[in-house]
Amino acid sequence: MTKKLRLTDRANDIFPILGFLTAMASLALPLNSFLVGFILAGAIIAAVHHAEVIAHRVGEPFGTLILALAVTVIEVGLILTLMQAEPSKAQTLARDTVFAAVMVILNLLMGLCLLSGAIRHHEQRFQRTGIGAALATLTVLTVVSLVLPNFTSSVPGPFYSATQLGFVAVVSLILYATFALVQTVRHRDYFLPDGDADGDGEPDAHAPPPSVQRTAVSSALLLASLVAVVLLAKNLSPVMGALLADWGAPPAVLGVLIAALILAPEGLAAVRAAKSDRLQTSLNLALGSALATIGLTIPAVAILSIMTDMPISLGLDAKSTVLLFLSLIVSVQTLANGRTTVLQGVIHLMLFAIYLFTTFVP
Repeated sequence: MTKKLRLTDRANDIFPILGFLTAMASLALPLNSFLVGFILAGAIIAAVHHAEVIAHRVGEPFGTLILALAVTVIEVGLILTLMQAEPSKAQTLARDTVFAAVMVILNLLMGLCLLSGAIRHHEQRFQRTGIGAALATLTVLTVVSLVLPNFTSSVPGPFYSATQLGFVAVVSLILYATFALVQTVRHRDYFLPDGDADGDGEPDAHAPPPSVQRTAVSSALLLASLVAVVLLAKNLSPVMGALLADWGAPPAVLGVLIAALILAPEGLAAVRAAKSDRLQTSLNLALGSALATIGLTIPAVAILSIMTDMPISLGLDAKSTVLLFLSLIVSVQTLANGRTTVLQGVIHLMLFAIYLFTTFVP
C-alpha cells in the first residue's frame, strides 16, 4: 500500500510539470490528441491532489474552500478556453457545464457519499445549520442564474441583457463571498464536525498535516497544473467537438464530460471522507463546490460575454428546469434532520440516472 501511495504521489508531482511542458510545446508543434488528452486528465487530477495537500495543511473549513476554488478555477479556465476556441458552441457551453456540475454534485456525488457512508456506518450525522445555509445560498444562485433568464423580457429567449448579466454577476459574487465569510470566519463552527475540539475539521486522529516545504511545493505544482489545463484544453477542444459530432451526441454532453472530469478527484475525496464517517467534510466539499461553480463561474463568463459582445444562453429548457427543482427540493428534504441513511443515497443516485438518461435521450 505504501509503495502504491508513493507511486501515486510521484505521478501527481510529475503530471503538472509534464502538462506545463506539453502545453508550451503545443503552442509551436502539432501533438497527438490522445497524448494531450491523457496528460490533460493527469494534470486535472494532480491539480486537485495538490489542492487537497494545501487544504489538509490549513484545516477545515478553509480546506474545502481551497478545494472548491481550485476546482472552479479549472472549470472556468476550460469553459472560457472552449468558448473562445469554438464560438459556435459558446452560447450554451457555460450553461450546460454549470448545470451538469450542479447535477453531478447534488445527485451523483452526494448520492455516493450518503450511500457509501450509510452502508458502512448505518446512519450518519452532520450539522444542519451550516448545510442549511449552503443549500439556501445554492438555491438562490441556481434559480437566478439558470431559471430566471427564461422569464425576463428585456431580451427575447433564455438570455440576459448586458445590464442584467452584469447585475446577476455582482449578486452571485456577493452571495458567494458572504457564504465564504460565514463558513471561514463568522460562523466557522457551523461547518465543523460534531466533537471537533481543536477546530481542524477532524473529530478523530488522522494523518498529520504536510510540512511547510511540502505545502509550498504543492502550491507551485498546483499553479503549473492550472496553466497546463487551460492551454491543453485549448489544443484539444476542436478534437473533442469533432468526436462528439461523429458520435451524434447532444451538445449538452460536452458540459457533462467537463463537469465529470473536473469533479472526479474531488468526488473521490468526498466519498473517502464519508466512508471514514466524516460526512460533514463530504457535504462541505460537495456543496462548497456547487456554490463555487455558480458563484464564480457565472461572473467570469458574464465578464467575457460583456467584453467580447458574445451572447450566452443561461436559461434552462423545461425538462432541465424540472430536474433542477426536483434535485433542490429532494436535497433540502434529505438534509433537513441532520442524519442520513441508505435510502437518501439511492434516491439521489436515481435522480442522477434520470438526468443522464434524458441528456442522451432527450
